[in-house]
Formats: sequence, structure tokens, C-alpha cells
Amino acid sequence: MDIAYIPSPSTGVIHLGPIPLRGYAFCIIIGVFVAVWLGNKRWIARGGKPGTVADIAVWAVPFGLVGGRLYHVITDYQLYFGEGRNWVDAFKIWEGGLGIWGAIALGAVGAWIGCRLRGIPLPAWADALAPGIALAQACGRWGNWFNQELYGRATDLPWAVEISAGPNRDAGTYHPTFLYESLWCIGVAFLVIWADRRFKLGHGRAFALYVAAYCVGRGWIEYMRVDEAHHILGVRLNVWTSIVVFVLAVVYFVLSAKLRPGREEVVEPDRPGGEGGKDKPKTDGTSEAKADGKDKAEVKGKAEDKAAVQAADAGPKDSAPALAQGAVKADLRKPAVDAEAPEADKS
Repeated sequence: MDIAYIPSPSTGVIHLGPIPLRGYAFCIIIGVFVAVWLGNKRWIARGGKPGTVADIAVWAVPFGLVGGRLYHVITDYQLYFGEGRNWVDAFKIWEGGLGIWGAIALGAVGAWIGCRLRGIPLPAWADALAPGIALAQACGRWGNWFNQELYGRATDLPWAVEISAGPNRDAGTYHPTFLYESLWCIGVAFLVIWADRRFKLGHGRAFALYVAAYCVGRGWIEYMRVDEAHHILGVRLNVWTSIVVFVLAVVYFVLSAKLRPGREEVVEPDRPGGEGGKDKPKTDGTSEAKADGKDKAEVKGKAEDKAAVQAADAGPKDSAPALAQGAVKADLRKPAVDAEAPEADKS
């Protein structure tokens, strides 16, 4: 054995007493934590609240796991419903078999439900989580290494993965396609982070960039794999899926940039609930009574001010001659002694 080869673990499960600890499950769990951690940091940086990403992930993750398993079982049904197969194995998710396409599709449904409950836009949440999802995939792909599955064609390259003999597989050294995809996903994560900072992507465009970039890598990596798969026109089904999803992601990116340029200014309201995510001000009987009294006082004050103004306007017209006469007499008597002052007052 060449020491440069990547060895595969002899087993993908370690038993802690009666409890099995499976490497595949650990890789999935680690990926979820990484996605939520990074998504939370990005969400807060965009003005969101701490914990919102995790709250919505409670909906998205279970939906995503179900969707990923459904896609795998439907597209590889012969593994579970063919002759000599046991359909119960379709529920053994720990043995591997999650389709990213189904995971993203149904996970988006769960995320939509969570976003609706919190009153926040799904595209903004998806943008914040996009690079985290790519890193989660990078972690999850190592679960295939634990299960010795999803490898490529035989090769003698120094970084080849060594596969042992087992059901439906021959011993040998093969292209570690799980490693290729893991590294590609890390690159996609950094690409999305850079592009988002450079161009201020919004309204779901960061997520669309992640999808498009991932599909490019998945296309050529899928072409290298030798595991059993359905073919259309001589091309593996997942290659066709990558092409279709890539086109859809690019179309969305372009149309979104034209119809809704820029980035969302507000991604999460101050208070969830109510129209537009804002609560209506709450009032009780006391506050209403105070407000009513204040309004009445303001009305009364305005009426008094109006009456005073009217009186002031009317006063000078009625007393103009008298005021003029008094002013003349006061001017004539200015040189007089103080004793004559009462006459001035009398006049």
C-alpha cells in the first residue's frame, strides 16, 4: 500500500455501549452547526436579531433532511424496491443517501414557513445562510468517506482514496470525489462571501450565486463518479439536474438584479407580528381617557385663543377715537407737575 493514498476508516460507526455513534451522522450535524453559526453572524451584520437564523433552521433542517432522503430514494429506487431489496432500508438514513437537490428544495419550504412566522423576507435569510450551506455540504461530504461511497474512477494518483472490498464495491484506489466536492464547496463559500461584500448582493442573489457556483462543480465531479445511477442520453441524471438548476439560478440572478437592484435596507422588523411585522401601539382605558381629555383641552384652548384674537381685533376699532384723544392730552400735559397727574388720569 502506498502511504500517500488516503485510507478509508475500517468502520463508519463506533459503539458507545449500546449507542452507535455514526460518522455520517456526525458530519451532517457538524455541517448544520457551521451553517447556523456563520448564518447567524451574517444575519446580525445585516441588521437582523441574534437567534433568528437558528429559529428558522428549526423548520428548515428537518424539512431538508426529509427532502434530501426523498430525492435519493426516488432517483435510486432500485436500491430499495428492486428484486432482493428491502424497502425498510429506505428509512436508514445513517447508511448514507441524501440528495442535495431535494434537501434544498424542501428545506426552502421549511424556511419559508419559519420566515412567515417571524415576518421576515425569505430571500434575505437565504442570502445570509448561503455560504454556510456550502460549508455544511463540505462537512457532510466527509460522511461519504466514513461509508466508503460515492468515489470516482480508479486511479493511482497520490491523493487517491483506498476503498476496501464490500457489498457492491471492489477493493482499490479511486478518485476521492467526496474530497473534490468538499473542497469545491469551501471555494463556493468564500466566493459568495467575497461577492456579497464587494457587490452588496440582496433579494436572494447571494443564494442564487451559491446555487450556480455549486452546480458548476457538481457537474464535473458527478461525471467522474462510478456508483450506480440513472442516465439520460448517456449522461448521469444528476449532471442534467446540475445543468437545469444552474440555468434557473442564473436567470433568477439576472432578473432579480434588474427588477430589484440593491440590497434590503431592513431584514427584520423591530417587533414581530402585525402588518409589515410591526406591532400596533397598545392602549388601555386609562391612556385612552387621558388622550381624550388632552384632545378636549386642546380644542378648548384653541377656542379661547380664537375668541381672544377676535376681541383684540374688535377692541381697537371701537376705542380708536378715545385712545387718540387721550394720547393728545397726555402729550400736552407732559411738562406739568406731579400734582396735575390725576387730571391726566381723569381725562
